[in-house]
Amino acid sequence: MIQFGLDRFLADPALRRPLAGRRVALLAHPASVTRDLTHALDALMALPDLHVTAAFGPQHGLRGDKQDNMMESPDYLDPRHGIPVFSLYGTVRRPTPAMMDSFDVLLVDLQDLGCRIYTFITTLRYVLEAAAAHGKAVWVLDRPNPAGRPVEGSLLRPGWESFVGAGPLPMRHGLTLGELARWFVATLELDVDCQVIPMQGWQPEAAPGYGWPLGERSWINPSPNAPNLSMARAYAGTVMLEGTTLSEGRGTTRPLELFGAPDVDAGRVIATMQAFAPPWLTGCRLRECWFEPTFHKHAGQLCQGVQIHVEDPAHYDHAAFRPWRVQALAFKAIRRLWPDYPLWRDFPYEYEFDRLAIDLINGSPLLREWVDDPAAEAGDLDAWAVPDEQAWCAARAPFLLYA
Repeated sequence: MIQFGLDRFLADPALRRPLAGRRVALLAHPASVTRDLTHALDALMALPDLHVTAAFGPQHGLRGDKQDNMMESPDYLDPRHGIPVFSLYGTVRRPTPAMMDSFDVLLVDLQDLGCRIYTFITTLRYVLEAAAAHGKAVWVLDRPNPAGRPVEGSLLRPGWESFVGAGPLPMRHGLTLGELARWFVATLELDVDCQVIPMQGWQPEAAPGYGWPLGERSWINPSPNAPNLSMARAYAGTVMLEGTTLSEGRGTTRPLELFGAPDVDAGRVIATMQAFAPPWLTGCRLRECWFEPTFHKHAGQLCQGVQIHVEDPAHYDHAAFRPWRVQALAFKAIRRLWPDYPLWRDFPYEYEFDRLAIDLINGSPLLREWVDDPAAEAGDLDAWAVPDEQAWCAARAPFLLYA
């Protein structure tokens, strides 16, 4: 039976003994729960040997209160426990000196999705840097990467760092948050006391969850539009839709598992994808569908779209499924079918105003340029993506904590 880092920390007083007499803070979100679904803050506050003095919330909040990107959460006093809750997605993204003065050791308990753009990764980097600057310790209570170990996508290029790009990671990095913390400390050369409370029993290659312990643990949305494991599997591709005019399914019950628009012929898109790069579609099934978002892009309009199905063992192959290429291929199909389609959305994205969102999401203009180049073939994308993927697999190896 799997034990997450939080559950091990709560169950074993020996793990907590080094914290005696020290002020402890918690960085958490709605999915930071125990096996019995108690929120981490409530569980930690109930420990008589732990002195919890503050809490921090990342994007979408400690308890979960904001639906979309660039919707900020305020600082507040926790009504149940009477401690300050500081927002790291409000007036600041990095903890201030006053916030850092509220604790000695920061416990980080965040459920990640295994994708570079998920902002909890960047928040982890920022708190590690702040801890190094202020002489504080960071303990990561590790959780599964629900997307498992596969790696996909080009590495973020120098100069393209942002709140959705914490460093030279591929889109699908294949690490847990604890492993990422070890990688950040090493690559950023941080002088910080960073410890990981590892899981016990995590099997990232085991079916049917391939990273998520299906049948053992409940799925709790780590962010409002992350409702299930299917979304987590597809997210490393479908997140790119945020940089386009296509709906990513926000405002439906299957966000970030489907895409479409009122003026798209989904049947022709699928056929063009299958003709252009059939090997990229291995491991999943595409289905033509119709949907009407209740909010966000194309709200109230009937959209024709495509749903990516990754839940049926008969057609889902975890090792073969490549969501980043599937979504890139969809963009390429649209560009080939309608060369003048207004695909790229030009709008402020995660507080960046001067660069296209699709480029920020990918950590360079390479993917957009490949989509827009009429002469570019599938092999041209692989020519720069595959070496990046191979380099990352070698670079991450020293930081792996689990077989």
